[in-house]
Order: sequence, then structure tokens, then C-alpha cells
Amino acid sequence: MVKSEVSQILHQIENGDQHAASQLLPLVYEELRRLASNKMAQEKQGHTLQPTALVHEAFVRLVSGEADGDDPHKWDGRGHFFAAAAESMRRILVESARRRNAQKRGGGMQRCEFTEDDAILDHQDDATLLSLDDALTKLAAEDAELAKLVQLRYFTGLTIEETADVLGVSARTVKRHWTYARAWLRRAMDAEE
Repeated sequence: MVKSEVSQILHQIENGDQHAASQLLPLVYEELRRLASNKMAQEKQGHTLQPTALVHEAFVRLVSGEADGDDPHKWDGRGHFFAAAAESMRRILVESARRRNAQKRGGGMQRCEFTEDDAILDHQDDATLLSLDDALTKLAAEDAELAKLVQLRYFTGLTIEETADVLGVSARTVKRHWTYARAWLRRAMDAEE
């Protein structure tokens, strides 16, 4: 019921209905807030950006057409909207990291190890997050769907099953592509060092 309602409102926004955005926020807010909370839980202590601010900034960018990447106001349903939200959250966090990094001198990169249970890597430092962003941009140029999967898993903290639901593929496919994407990103990031 809610899924189809969200898709209907997204269609109204796409057709220029200015009031539809105010109807959308109550329907997607809790899910966006949960995704942002999951993501912010991975951030280091003392981060100036809070989950509520992340959700609000991402939502404003999405409905105002300021979001980069996908064509603004053109969503192919709920899954596409949440994928765009993941991309928007990613960009906000990367911009925040770049601002913090620009304030520091030095910063140096650190190599970190990851396990199967980790979401790619521990990005406690801004340099690693920026390196991941560069690698993810390269991956998107080669395989946009794989990059979208990484954004959903890493930047919003979706589970394998949730990611499969958003992308409309099986959980087994998500697991296989997730493993490949992590290895691809690791190789790309190591090549930068």
C-alpha cells in the first residue's frame, strides 16, 4: 500500500505537482531516517552532521532537483527514489569529509584491512572516504548498477535482502555482486596509493 502510494507521489512530483513533495516526506521519512542513522553509526564520534540533518539535506536535494547523478524528478518508482537518496547521502557525506579535510593540513592515507562482515572498509578518516569516493566514481563509469549496489550497502547500510528488494534482484545476486564490487574497489584504492 505505502510502496504504491510512494510511487504515485513520485509520479506526481515528476509531473510538476509542487504539493506532492509535502505528501512524500511523511511516507518516506522514517525509512530515510533509519538509513541515515545506520550510516551515521559508522561515522566517527563527534561528527558534526546528525542523521536528521542528513535526511533533511538529502530530501531537499532530491525534491528540489539539486541532487547530482540521476535526472531530477524522474524516478522509476520507490526503489529508484531510495537509490537516489543513497547517492544524495553519499555526496553529502563526501562533501562534509572534503570540507573537514580541506581544513586540515596533511592528513595522510591509512591502509586498513576489512573482513567479510565489514561494509567494505572502516572509513574513520576522511582521506579513506575520499579515496573510496574516487574509486566508486570509476566503478560507476564501468558498471553503474554495481556502483548503485555499493551505495545502497555502504552508504545507507541496507542489508543484502533490503538491497535485493530495492534493486529488484535476488539476494544471491546481491551477495555475488557485493563481493566482486568490494574486491574491485579495494584494487582501485590500492592502485591510488
